[in-house]
Amino acid sequence: MTSADLRLAEDLLETMGSLRRQVRGTVGRPWPEAELRASEVELIRLVRRQPSISVNEAAAALGLAANSVSMLVRRLTDAGMLVRAMGDDDRRVARLNLAPQARRDVEQWRDRRGVVVADGLAALSPSEREQIQAALPALSSLVGHLRAAQGVSA
Repeated sequence: MTSADLRLAEDLLETMGSLRRQVRGTVGRPWPEAELRASEVELIRLVRRQPSISVNEAAAALGLAANSVSMLVRRLTDAGMLVRAMGDDDRRVARLNLAPQARRDVEQWRDRRGVVVADGLAALSPSEREQIQAALPALSSLVGHLRAAQGVSA
């Protein structure tokens, strides 16, 4: 690791953090009245993308321990945001889905986030948009390397 790598890491984290804060400040949270942790919101977003995901699969995808995800599931189930059902193929495996109202809420929030970022992208030059598009595979690869270093499978 070089000092240039450290500087790039700091710049990347600052830029991504600023982007997330700006979008959150513009769009708000999906459930402003609920005190959801970032990990709970991430789990909800994952379950939206992958309905019927198991707790272990969710833990691997989020890079968290299964017992930590189980605690998140318990909180979100108690709050009426997740539905936990036994799997058809293996009754010992719980499958996670969004509760109907939570699905509607998260879809509306996701749509608003997408519109805000798409509007921002539209204001960029074609060259800037191409640079962002070109960076996405490298950023995905970075996530994979970070997960592997943590011992988490993709």
